[in-house]
Amino acid sequence: MSRLLLLLSILILCGHVHGRYNLPGQSDLISDGVRQYGTSSYSYSHNFLTLHRPSLNADDSTCDETYGFLPCTTTILGNLFLIIVYGGLMYLAATYLTNGSELLLEILGPGIIGGLFLPILGALPDAMLILVSGLSGSTETAQDQVSVGMGLLAGSTVMLITVVWGSCVFIGKCDIENNIAVDNKDTKKLSLTGSGVSTDIWTSYSAIIMAVSVIPFIVVQLPQLLSSTYLRQLAVLIGLVFSLALLISYCMYQVFTPWIQRRRFAYVKHKHIISGLLKQLKMRALGKLLDDNGELNEGVITKLFHTIDVDKDKSISPSELRALIVGIRFDEIELDEDDAVEKVMKDFDTTRDSLISLDEFKAGVQKWLNEAKRAGKSTSNSGSHAEKFLDDFHEQTKKEHDLIVGEEDQSDEIVEGVDNPKKTSIKAGLMLLAGTLIAAAFADPLVDAVDNFSDATSIPTFFISFIALPLATNSSEAVSAIIFASRKKKRSASLTFSELYGAVTMNNVLCLSVFLALVYVRGLTWDFSAEVLVIVIVCVVMGVFGSLRTTFPLWTTSIAYLLYPFSLVLVYVLDYIFGWS
Repeated sequence: MSRLLLLLSILILCGHVHGRYNLPGQSDLISDGVRQYGTSSYSYSHNFLTLHRPSLNADDSTCDETYGFLPCTTTILGNLFLIIVYGGLMYLAATYLTNGSELLLEILGPGIIGGLFLPILGALPDAMLILVSGLSGSTETAQDQVSVGMGLLAGSTVMLITVVWGSCVFIGKCDIENNIAVDNKDTKKLSLTGSGVSTDIWTSYSAIIMAVSVIPFIVVQLPQLLSSTYLRQLAVLIGLVFSLALLISYCMYQVFTPWIQRRRFAYVKHKHIISGLLKQLKMRALGKLLDDNGELNEGVITKLFHTIDVDKDKSISPSELRALIVGIRFDEIELDEDDAVEKVMKDFDTTRDSLISLDEFKAGVQKWLNEAKRAGKSTSNSGSHAEKFLDDFHEQTKKEHDLIVGEEDQSDEIVEGVDNPKKTSIKAGLMLLAGTLIAAAFADPLVDAVDNFSDATSIPTFFISFIALPLATNSSEAVSAIIFASRKKKRSASLTFSELYGAVTMNNVLCLSVFLALVYVRGLTWDFSAEVLVIVIVCVVMGVFGSLRTTFPLWTTSIAYLLYPFSLVLVYVLDYIFGWS
């Protein structure tokens, strides 16, 4: 809050600073006692001064104060100062929104809060800037300033998925062994292939979703190649519908992801129990589980049954089953024995009498072997291949378990209970309100400052907003991601990259929806072919790259880092050399 008061004080003081130029021909010129008006020495001095100050034409020497009191200027340094101050306020807004969202998440947990409100609040500063860039003044003014919104949209997307992504790999790198990064082990230092990060399978799904989120850009862009104005406007409307549909779908996916993850993890645990028990039965079998024809070897299965039936009552009780499971090492993966017994009894005990008979045991083993065959992709029914497909099935279940980080693997991320939920809720609400109000209040002045800076320097507004504005609106996300990646654990890396992919996805659907709504409602011209191409290339490349692998060696950072300058160069070449815009 002290930072907010400091920045506001600076702005208020700036608003009371005025100045004017003394021009030749004015009656109130003050002589310096050295030169006389009209001499050659004055002419030299006058020409020199005009190089260091803006034109004094009426159109260039004035600017409109936002809200009637916030300062404005036409000078380069003055606008640069305003961009820094307003950018700092937008950064402060983003920080308040992030911290307030995290507090709210601690109280209410995931689901609707984590899946719906948090992603939207994270993209709110960007959405505000895009909104005000297209609402300013007349249609001509809005058309000019809307490039600020497009620059921010493209800049945020590219920065998060290139510079921040690569930095997270570099900061979070660990030693790679057996194609998996080992937690908290970083002895290979800058090895391009032996050091990197690993993520879970859910992160790969997030990367795929990010790549899919560029579809509305393509829908809008393709008809722009035609000369029909009607088709172009129709394309904007269709793109808006697509974007809103993807936004709703993504939010629903986020809401139900915790439930999906729990179901998925339960399924993988079940498969791991099957794999471990089949491996144990194969080791204890006096012969092969399958005969030479690939059928169940009933003689061997019967002997196994009697071996497990310790009290010889011709049935396997839960306690006898538990004794078998306790003796199995599930590759150092901790499983609840009671939960494992319950799952096995559910699969084998068809009569629901809490006992497994010989026939039920045979049927259950046959069912599990068939499942292992399907999962192991066995192409032969020969009994000689039984050991092979069981080993394949076992290796597959181990990999699936490593890829999926479930609730039981979150011991390092346990969130302690909130001591005072009511007080914390009020604090979270106030932070969210403050962040929203600051973003809404200073988005318009920031857009004006960027536009004025562009006029003063002749630098296109797109490049200014592409480079500078994401530093204000996305810095808190970037810093948070890098700090989290520095924990050097697979779980923290998975959450870091999932949040980066999620932030880009929300930019692509929420911010694009706002942008397309402005273009359609205000009748603006969609003239951003080069910018759209950059967003599509970067998102598809990094999305496909992130979906095809779960381990990222250090060399992958070069791809991410190079995509950032490539994006700037591509827009410049297409717009200012080939004349796409």
